[in-house]
Amino acid sequence: MKKLLLILVALVLVSCKSSYLSSKKSAVLLDINQEKDDNTFVNLKNYSRDFVFDMKYATADNFLKEQVYPCDECFLRVKTIKALLQANQAFIEKGYRIKLYDCYRPLAIQKKMWKIVPNPTYVANPKKGSIHNKGGAVDITLVDSLGVELNMGTGFDFFGPEAGHNYTDLSAEILANRQLLKSIMLQYNFKSFDSEWWHYNLNNSATDEVSNLKWRCED
Repeated sequence: MKKLLLILVALVLVSCKSSYLSSKKSAVLLDINQEKDDNTFVNLKNYSRDFVFDMKYATADNFLKEQVYPCDECFLRVKTIKALLQANQAFIEKGYRIKLYDCYRPLAIQKKMWKIVPNPTYVANPKKGSIHNKGGAVDITLVDSLGVELNMGTGFDFFGPEAGHNYTDLSAEILANRQLLKSIMLQYNFKSFDSEWWHYNLNNSATDEVSNLKWRCED
């Protein structure tokens, strides 16, 4: 009986441990191509120093006006990071870098967002989930060599027609910036979201499972 109890305790501990993603950073950059499972969730910060991070939902600087992430990490599935690294390299060769606003979002956070703003125009209903909950979506913009954001016409999470890819009553500079972002992202296996210039989904990621893996923050 005692042995059985010890086994059960061990299983519970393993289960608890495996339900969290570690935010601990590797001392050296890792090679994403060495990852064998394309569906594993990993931290983008362990594979590149060439991105800029402005994780809006780890702050109150978002349309919810509330912090819903415990800290500003960017977890994604391995296959998403592989494509994102290639896209960012293409931007770097043109003098730009990707700035990230949002990455993987646990289902529990989706539910919290829905509770704050229960409107499918602004937040995906957690009953269905979003590609963010599957680790296949990123919200991004571009910065130049000085770290200045390119003018995209609206801010992140602006919910109006001006944020859409099909809205053309914008300056030539804005249209060119959006086209630059979109053309390279599409080239590297992403697809755009019509109403949000910042949102890109990895192709075929809609068939992946919704996840509720959360992350522990570094001390």
